[in-house]
Amino acid sequence: MRKIAFILSITAATTQVYAQETKDHMKSERYARGLEKLMEIDGEAGEKVVKSFDDLSPELGQFIIEFAFGDVYSANTMDVKLQEIAVVSALIAQGLLPQLKVHLYAALHVGNTVNEIKGVILQMASYVGYPKVINAMNAFREILAERKAKGIIDLEGRTATVDTRAREVKGAEALSRINAQQAEDLLSNRANLWPQLSRLIIDHAYGDLYSSDLLPPKTRQIATIAALAAIGTAEPQLRFHIQAGLNVGVTVDEMNSIILLMVVYAGFPAAINHLNILNQLVAERSALK
Repeated sequence: MRKIAFILSITAATTQVYAQETKDHMKSERYARGLEKLMEIDGEAGEKVVKSFDDLSPELGQFIIEFAFGDVYSANTMDVKLQEIAVVSALIAQGLLPQLKVHLYAALHVGNTVNEIKGVILQMASYVGYPKVINAMNAFREILAERKAKGIIDLEGRTATVDTRAREVKGAEALSRINAQQAEDLLSNRANLWPQLSRLIIDHAYGDLYSSDLLPPKTRQIATIAALAAIGTAEPQLRFHIQAGLNVGVTVDEMNSIILLMVVYAGFPAAINHLNILNQLVAERSALK
């Protein structure tokens, strides 16, 4: 009996070691690739998040590394600075402050300036409201303070050019750059059903925010598209801004990159809805050529 028990214990131990070796082998390539990408983007902030699950759900930490960074981020071809602009916008839209702090850190880590990030946060006011923007700006203040305490000096970046023209003029011009017909429709609606709302859109959303030259039009559209995709309930507005993004130079490949990121940060349904709208618009634009 002792001999049988000994053999069984050896067999069980061998099976456990083999299973672990097989598991390590299966995950090694994706895990290594994901860990390298995680460190490139998030640095120690991302690593800290993953390690925080070691005691409760190590599988979650593994999936974050293998899937989010090994599969999605590693396959993403968009400039890494723009990737983080998209992610920050999506997280602001959802009000996810702990994750937002990680990616505000990451946005700085990959080279975005302080003023660029502040510009993105301010722009979100039009799409997610001021409470979420206030929370995001406070979170950004905390991240800057943490980095300063570590001796990290972040680049402030350029400031916006002062434009003293009337808000209506600046707003109509900014909207016309991405969709001239929409600007005309909104201006005409001031005397129709929604005069006050139309005025606020032109004067504030576009006159105060979009007209600033702090961010290029392409960056603004990438931020807006990511936020609207993450919200998941604004399909007409998402369609408008995907069209606007294509108008100002966001490529289809970059659109697909945003969709990939939304799988991680907003889920598969949001990504699928986004993809369907993009495919429809690309087909419509091709038919017009």
